[in-house]
Amino acid sequence: MTDESRVRRVVEVLAQALTDHPEQVRVTESTQRGATLVELYVAPGELGRVIGRQGRTAAALRTLAASAGEQEGKKVTLEIRDGRP
Repeated sequence: MTDESRVRRVVEVLAQALTDHPEQVRVTESTQRGATLVELYVAPGELGRVIGRQGRTAAALRTLAASAGEQEGKKVTLEIRDGRP
């Protein structure tokens, strides 16, 4: 098994499925003030696909990330960004 967290893998797989350019999806993970910050970077112009109508897709991604984090004992915040880290 790799050192990649479940949260990071869940976000990455879902984002790759949602975008037209899955090879440009990047996910970073860091710890800030006791919480885990997961940043999702997508290709320029694909932000709308990941956010979805009225933010529903983004809300679902955040819920799934938080649920995966709970299984690892982490409090997770997901930020979605346009471009590369």
